[in-house]
Amino acid sequence: MSGIATISMIADEVGVSVTTVSKVLNGRADVAPDTRARVEACLERHRYRRRSRRQAAASGQIDLVFHEFDTAAWAMEIVRGVEAVTAASRTGVVLSQLGGRHRPPQEWLDGVLTRRPLGVLFVLCGPTPTQQEQLRRQRIPFVVVDTDSATSAWVPTVGCNNWNGGLLAAGHLLELGHRRIAVISGPEDVLCSRARVAGFRFAHDEAGIPVDPDLVRYGNFSGEAGYQYGTELLGRPGRPTAIFAGSDMQATGVMRAARRLGLDVPGSVSVIGYDNLPLAAWTDPALTTINQPLRDMAGTAARMLLDLAAGVDVATSRVDLVTELVVRESTAPPAEPGG
Repeated sequence: MSGIATISMIADEVGVSVTTVSKVLNGRADVAPDTRARVEACLERHRYRRRSRRQAAASGQIDLVFHEFDTAAWAMEIVRGVEAVTAASRTGVVLSQLGGRHRPPQEWLDGVLTRRPLGVLFVLCGPTPTQQEQLRRQRIPFVVVDTDSATSAWVPTVGCNNWNGGLLAAGHLLELGHRRIAVISGPEDVLCSRARVAGFRFAHDEAGIPVDPDLVRYGNFSGEAGYQYGTELLGRPGRPTAIFAGSDMQATGVMRAARRLGLDVPGSVSVIGYDNLPLAAWTDPALTTINQPLRDMAGTAARMLLDLAAGVDVATSRVDLVTELVVRESTAPPAEPGG
């Protein structure tokens, strides 16, 4: 096929009606999945794009979608960061979650394509390559708020340096004199979790101190996971003298486990978290943590999305914000040197 592809040409090649191709282009749900897939493949093969610019959505809204609302305090920091930007521009926000999935089901995306928002802001999730093409054809921009720092360069993304966060956490504990340090990260299939552990390991390598594989755990960022793994790690012989938790919520679970076992924080065990949620300053003792600038990440992503919706070219498709160590009361030197 030569020249610029048209809807009619696409329909002839796939063997469907022009109406069916139009339905796929407009995000209609009443197309059989296999037919939709064949049309999508043909559209992508010919790099089909609409000839005219999409009209601004009448709703004046963006979609904000989380992979799940597993940690309300964490999610609220993202929501507040987005709202600070959208409120100033009088843009509405439609909030949803994917039940723990990191890729949206097609029926969810069909609803978005039908609703035609100004744009979509994905948090710890993102569209598949095919879904990206669907959004681009509808001229619905999208931005990912992701903490894994490894999203494709084709996807506008705002994240932070998780590897450095793990490095800072482990480095702080090693400088205090701890040698048996456990880590309870997030899910192992989430890149940000692995990046934090990688930074944790690198700090040990730099110090010439091996990481005990029996002290590495992968949770789900929740307080329950912190309590479960904290109880297991602190109740064993040769327990760790310090624990790096992959989130502040997991750290609170670890501290609860320590109290239940009669261990003082930080006298018997030091605990460091990740995120620097507002609650970190109000735990007892106040939590040492890694500041992940969630509100700034969300606000930056929201501004990027609104710029894209307005047809403004963004300076970069990848923004990584800095992580910082915040020392409070939950970390101290081990009770015994070399602990």
